[in-house]
Amino acid sequence: MTRKKIAAAAVAGLLGVSAVVSAQGEKQKASAPAKDVMSVIFSRKSVRKYQDKPVSKASLELLMKAGMAAPTAADKRPWAFVAVTDKKQLAAIAEALPYGKMIGKAGAAIAVCGVEDRFFPGAEREFWVQDLSAASQNILLAAEGEGLGAVWIGVYPDKARTAAVSKVLGLPSGVIPLNVLSIGYPAGGEKPKNKFDPKNIHWEKW
Repeated sequence: MTRKKIAAAAVAGLLGVSAVVSAQGEKQKASAPAKDVMSVIFSRKSVRKYQDKPVSKASLELLMKAGMAAPTAADKRPWAFVAVTDKKQLAAIAEALPYGKMIGKAGAAIAVCGVEDRFFPGAEREFWVQDLSAASQNILLAAEGEGLGAVWIGVYPDKARTAAVSKVLGLPSGVIPLNVLSIGYPAGGEKPKNKFDPKNIHWEKW
């Protein structure tokens, strides 16, 4: 083999290795999470101002999947979700909630609802609120991790708000809206708050 052929083969080999390394690097970038868990938790904030940009069905399904990954007492899973993207429907929800006016400008909303048929009976009934709260927090964190902004608007146990949201969403009897999560692409401005206070920590006993 001539020197020229040897040099050409060497260059080709180096290019091949470079392409493999580059492809592996791109694969790692694609598979790596946008933020680690602690960064997402400490970056989460209540976002009430949004860009005029729709939120895709795929993104909302991912958020609801995160919600359903939450812990639930005795694996009852007493939740159901209503995802809304229609502008008229979002405006109707905003009108129904005195502190939910931002929903009218949001790209989407998710109502987190409890299904009474899956509640515990008797004194343990209200555990559904804990289950749905855990699911709601998962959705808020998932939204932060996906570059979306969200805010929790409380509905239950206020009877007027519960009735108003149920009417707008056409919820059947036995389905109770705990909250509505307003979701969209942040317009900017909101910053996370450092809420850590060592005075709220006790060890072993109060």
